[in-house]
Amino acid sequence: MRILLQRVSQARVSVDDRVIAEIGPGLMLLVGVGPTDGEDQARYLANKVANLRIFEDQDGKMNRSLREVGGSAIVVSQFTLYADTRKGRRPSFTDSAPPSIAEPLVERFAVLLEELGVPTQRGEFGAHMLVEIANDGPVTIFLER
Repeated sequence: MRILLQRVSQARVSVDDRVIAEIGPGLMLLVGVGPTDGEDQARYLANKVANLRIFEDQDGKMNRSLREVGGSAIVVSQFTLYADTRKGRRPSFTDSAPPSIAEPLVERFAVLLEELGVPTQRGEFGAHMLVEIANDGPVTIFLER
């Protein structure tokens, strides 16, 4: 699994001009799934995301986690995180998991975040989404397991 994590002051996801997810301070999580990924990867990354110290403390140091600041998350499936651009001009996505594997694992990841106490909203799997973020910092981190 791969996650592109962005610390946000606010974020919103819309499908067909309808807002389906919206948060204030927290994390936008773009989640890609590989064909051999499973529960172990989802559990590891949910724990990492919930406890990663990337929010500022009173001294302006990145020393607080999403859980500690009471932030929220939006989870959006993002198969393009597995793009292979080594050949030609069009990316190949053959390294990403098929929807039958990816969709339930992205949902499982979101549930695991919720179980860790993180209020979590979701994008719509397979839909064309408009993702709006106010990247705070900017802080953007790539996680993989």
